[in-house]
Amino acid sequence: METTRNVKLEAVSSNQAISDAEQFRQRLHGMWSGVARAWGKHAAFIDERGATVTDQMLALAIPRPGERVLELACGPGGVGLAAASHVGMTGHVMLSDIAVEMVSIAATRAEQLGLANVVASVLDLEDIAQPDNSFDVVFCREGLMLVQDPGRALQEIRRVLRPNGRLAFTVWGPRADNPWLNVIFEAMSVQVGAPMPPPGMPHPFSLDHTSKLANLMAGSGLSDVSISELPTPYKAASANEWWERCCALAGPMARKLASLPEEAQQALRTRACEAIYRYQTKNGLEIPGVSLLVGARKA
Repeated sequence: METTRNVKLEAVSSNQAISDAEQFRQRLHGMWSGVARAWGKHAAFIDERGATVTDQMLALAIPRPGERVLELACGPGGVGLAAASHVGMTGHVMLSDIAVEMVSIAATRAEQLGLANVVASVLDLEDIAQPDNSFDVVFCREGLMLVQDPGRALQEIRRVLRPNGRLAFTVWGPRADNPWLNVIFEAMSVQVGAPMPPPGMPHPFSLDHTSKLANLMAGSGLSDVSISELPTPYKAASANEWWERCCALAGPMARKLASLPEEAQQALRTRACEAIYRYQTKNGLEIPGVSLLVGARKA
């Protein structure tokens, strides 16, 4: 009887852990839904800044005519939209994001471009509601580091890839090499008196070193893994433009900023703008940035 009771208690604890994890994921999803309108507003900037990264992802995964492509955590859909011309009218591109508002933006952009070979769908990176062996290529630009369990996400990606299917994804590189965002985190840490991002919360620098990525990919079941660095500088006309755009697109950080009193928000903005001014040039701000590009194949 004692053994039976222990088993029941363990089951209850497990169910509670699952429930807590699901609630945590839902909160994250809600945060990204909350900034979707800003991502739509700044879609052209996002595509322009990510153009080099997108080109390198396409060159790495090489989508071919007639193939099926999936972009995960697509935001406004820049990578998938760029892939559409590679697969042609005999191919198929699915843009996907967990936030229905993001999916709507990506779908509208595809329609405006007249891309009849592109569809958009709400999909969870950690639980991809697509059949096994569905896609020849999967892309994910700056999304994998923002999920609760990137290992689970990679297992899902491997599942939906066809044999010999290719994966290309990017995450932000070392925090110190990305002052365009690190400056804001440091200023917030001083302002609120606590580390930012909060410990345990998925954030832009969750996978910011090649060693972290190598360990992650080692357990993915994928082969032919490559990891490389790409320069991704951030340009803005002024410190004010940089601040407003970063804060508008920042997901969980945007909510934290909005929760601060007006006086604290202004003090934080002043501190951050003063720190970023070191990157001022005669042509505006030119702030360093580094992305990590990962390629792999399903054997």
